[in-house]
Amino acid sequence: MDFSAKPVLTGERTVLRPFTARDADVMWEIVNDPEVVRFTFEPGTEITRERLRSWYGVRTADPDRLDLAVTDRATGELVGEVVLYDWDPAARSCTFRTLIGAQGRGRGLGSEATRLIVGHAFERVGLHRVQLEVYAHNQRARRVYEKAGFVVEGIRREAALRDGVWVDDVLMAVLDHEWAAHGGVAGDG
Repeated sequence: MDFSAKPVLTGERTVLRPFTARDADVMWEIVNDPEVVRFTFEPGTEITRERLRSWYGVRTADPDRLDLAVTDRATGELVGEVVLYDWDPAARSCTFRTLIGAQGRGRGLGSEATRLIVGHAFERVGLHRVQLEVYAHNQRARRVYEKAGFVVEGIRREAALRDGVWVDDVLMAVLDHEWAAHGGVAGDG
C-alpha cells in the first residue's frame, strides 16, 4: 500500500493524470495567480519555471506521494493539481492539498477532483484517514472540503501572517468509514 501506481482518474468534468515536465509552463501561470498565491504559498516563496519543470518532471517517481494534474475533461486544459503526501503507512493516513487556477474555478472542477483523488485514497490505496489544513478565510476551499465530507478537527489560531493579518489554520479530516457512508457527497450540494 503506497502511491507507486500513478493512475488516471476520470470524472464527468475532470481527468486527473500524472504530471509531466511539459506541464510546468501552465503551472507557472497557475501558481502565480493572485488567489493561488494568497491561499497557498508562504510569503517570500520563490518559484521559477526551471524549479517547476524539475518538480513536475520527477513527481511520477515518488512512491510516498501522489501528484496529479487536474484537467478539464471537455478541453484537456490543465487547471490545477491535487496531491496526497505525508503518507504514514503505520497510521494508513496522508495529507491532501489542492490548488485550482482561475480558469478552473466556479465550474465544479475542484470539487470533483477532490472527490476523485480522496476516493482513490480510500477505495484503491486503502487509507484510513485523509487530512488537510486550510486557511480559515479561504471560504471557497472550505466549502469544497465540507461537501466532500471533511470535518473540522481543530483550529490553530493566528497561525500565519497573510497580507499583514493573522489568520487561523483549520485542520480537517475524513475517515474511511465516513467516506464509505457518503462517498464524498456529504454536504447539501
